[in-house]
Amino acid sequence: MENNWGQKAALFIGGLIFGAQEKIREMRGRIMGEKTAAAGKIYQFAFDTIDGQKKSMADYKGQVLLIVNVASLCGYTPQYDGLEKLYKKFAEKGFKILAFPANEFGSQEPGTNQEIAAFCRTKYSVSFDLFAKIKVKGEGLHPLYEFLTTESGRNGDIPWNFTKFLVGRDGGIIGRFGPQVEPLSKELTKEIEAVL
Repeated sequence: MENNWGQKAALFIGGLIFGAQEKIREMRGRIMGEKTAAAGKIYQFAFDTIDGQKKSMADYKGQVLLIVNVASLCGYTPQYDGLEKLYKKFAEKGFKILAFPANEFGSQEPGTNQEIAAFCRTKYSVSFDLFAKIKVKGEGLHPLYEFLTTESGRNGDIPWNFTKFLVGRDGGIIGRFGPQVEPLSKELTKEIEAVL
């Protein structure tokens, strides 16, 4: 019981910190005029699926996307459940979730792609798109995340697992949400509904 309370307290405090960081990042971006690439630039990136198939962002043209960096051993890992529900709620309207496992934050994604896939599909019945593990911060940063953090208009380093980017049908980045924003929160679902 104490561990559960401690984990909830840590997530609450972490949420306050991440929320404040996101607000500061957003205000700084407005004041300084963040570099923003033209809508559609995101379609130039490619990567491997978690099952080893090649995939291009261009395959998602015309759809609304939620791009999320994920981890299996994080306090936010239960968000997989909310992400799956969110995906099922809006999938028929042209909504996709793209999940990118990453191990940059507290080494909370140490597994292989096969282990990550098995975990997500068995524990959370994930049916949205999972990709091979990539770097979302620091040395070896994947080009997709270099774009998201420096040219998307929602710039700034990824602070932790389960940071979310909302992409419109034209390929423009229209929202960024910190790890503390739950997938089924009004804040996020309202933004998705507005662009579907």
